This record gives sequence, structure tokens and C-alpha cells, in this order.
Amino acid sequence: MRRIIVTGGAGFIGSAVIRYLIKSTDNFVANVDKLTYAGNLDSLNEISDSQKYQFFGVDICDKAALEKVFDEFKPTDVMHLAAESHVDRSIDGPAAFIHTNVVGTCVLLEVAREYWSVLDRQKKDAFRFHHVSTDEVYGDLEGTEDLFTEETPYAPSSPYSASKASSDHLVRAWGRTYGFPILLTNCSNNYGPYHFPEKLIPHVILNALSGKALPVYGDGKQVRDWLYVEDHARALVTVLMNGKLGETYNIGGHNEKQNIEIVETICELLEEMVPGKPEGINQYRDLIEFVNDRPGHDVRYAIDASKIAEQLGWLPEETFETGIRKTVCWYLENSWWWEKVLNGDYRLDRLGSV
Repeated sequence: MRRIIVTGGAGFIGSAVIRYLIKSTDNFVANVDKLTYAGNLDSLNEISDSQKYQFFGVDICDKAALEKVFDEFKPTDVMHLAAESHVDRSIDGPAAFIHTNVVGTCVLLEVAREYWSVLDRQKKDAFRFHHVSTDEVYGDLEGTEDLFTEETPYAPSSPYSASKASSDHLVRAWGRTYGFPILLTNCSNNYGPYHFPEKLIPHVILNALSGKALPVYGDGKQVRDWLYVEDHARALVTVLMNGKLGETYNIGGHNEKQNIEIVETICELLEEMVPGKPEGINQYRDLIEFVNDRPGHDVRYAIDASKIAEQLGWLPEETFETGIRKTVCWYLENSWWWEKVLNGDYRLDRLGSV
């Protein structure tokens, strides 16, 4: 039984990790989240009453507040997922990404290291700091055969990926300089339930249901490896529990798809599941609209996830076909969640009655 701090636990991936930990393990979890626009406690409704779960509304850049969380909760582990993560937003305003992803990671590392340094030998040896990152730190792949491995040199393209690359380097430096017990993972594109509507897959689903345009950057031929978020949550916990300290593990879904394929697949599923379309729409795919590509847009990402499979026995359970069907079904069946996001009520809920 362990006591795990999850930073960014109200976000898309963080909430999936917490749901998995509470429902499938005996561990205790502290959710440390500032609740920025992408943080949504509704994503944790099904486990929020668990006696194994605590929420702390704390900014990882606030050292004093973090120290209080560590003193009160007394963690055996940290899973660091808190991050600004939307590429378009990082292009419009990079400073927030540097502040949270770089400065915040530094503050968290120092608080965790100071806490760890005074533990007794047994607890010190058992402690783990797991930093969760992205394949975007590797930049762009050439051709159609290359894959990102754990040894691929970093070449980030956007302010977001540069900030995540910076945080990865900080974590490795703390491991090397201080002997701090670190683990790193770099994942491919996630999708699934509770995904914030500005991201590609939920954005396409919800726009199509409303009869709005489905914007596709450039020619839509950018390739991503898609990973179902619940598979990712299992992988992260597997690394935390069984990974070798100091190592990096790439996590991918084995599902390379062009962006235009993603959009067309969603349109096909909606034709099947929601044949009654908004007025004036003949087919959902008629809503596809190609728009100017975003600056610095990487063409292809693809993960070699053989290391985590061979060393830790993790493989994704969902194919893209099963995962995307589950995802579309979830959005159709859980309008209560995304309607509150779209109208902003999810943010008002944090304040109680207003």
C-alpha cells in the first residue's frame, strides 16, 4: 500500500490515473491541482468520495503550499503530470508554459527532494518520483519508418514541447546530481473519455453534433500515434511500481493515423450512431474544412514502445478501432460533462454557490 501524490490530477490524463489507482489498487492518492481552465473535478466524480482520495487545490509553483501537502500526506511516491499542454495556446502565450512546466517542475523537484532527504533509510529507498512527459520533445520524424526511441535526441518544435523538454532535463539532472530516485515516461497522443473539448477528437465530435465546421490543419496528413488514455494510466502505474530507477520508458498505442483519417473515422461513427443530423447537413464529412497550418507543425510522431513491453510487460489493450468507438460513445452518453465545460459551469462549481 502506497501513498501517491498525483500532480495535475484533475486534468485529462491525471484524472484517468487517479480513477485507475482508486478503483484498481489499494493505494492512497493525493490530487494536487491548481484547477486551471483544463482542470475539472467532475472527471473524478466516481471516486471523489473514496476514503483513499484527497484533493489539494495547490499550484506546483507555490513552494510553501506544496511543503504543507508533503508534510500532511506523507507520500511514498510522486507522479508529476501537472502541465500546460496545448500547443496552440503555447504559440499564443508561451510564458505560462515556461512558468508551469519549467519553474513548477523545479519547485516540485526541490520540495520532493527536501522531503525525501530526511526520510529514514527504508522509506528513502522506496520513494519514487515519476515525471510524465510527451513524445513531442523529440520533434519531427523523417520518412514513414523511423520511430522515437528512448535514445532519440531532443528537438522540440513548439513552446509547449520545448518547456516539456526542459522539465525532462531538470528531472534527469536531479537524478544525476542528487541521486534523487526518478523515472520518466514519454507518451504519444492520448484520447478517450473526459478529454477537454479544445483537443482534436472531442472537438470534432462536438462540432459535428452541432453542425459546425470540422477544421483540419493544412492537408490533414500529419501522423500521430494514438494511445487510449486508460491504457496510458495502466502504463504509468506499471512504470511507477516496477520501472527501473533512472530509466525512461516510451509509451505508445501502436496506432499511427493521419489527422484526416481521425476526422473521417469520427464522421463515419457518427453516421452510424447519430443518423439524425443538424438541419442542412447531408453527411458529417461535409463539415470538414481545411484551414491554414499552424506554425512549426510537426508532420509525424511515432513511438517505439518495445522497451516497456519487453521489460515491464505492458501492452495497450485497445486498438484504435475499439478505443475511438468507446470514445465517441462516451461523449454521446455523457453530455452532462462536456456541456458544463462548454458553458463554463464546471468552473463555477469550484466556488460553490455564486
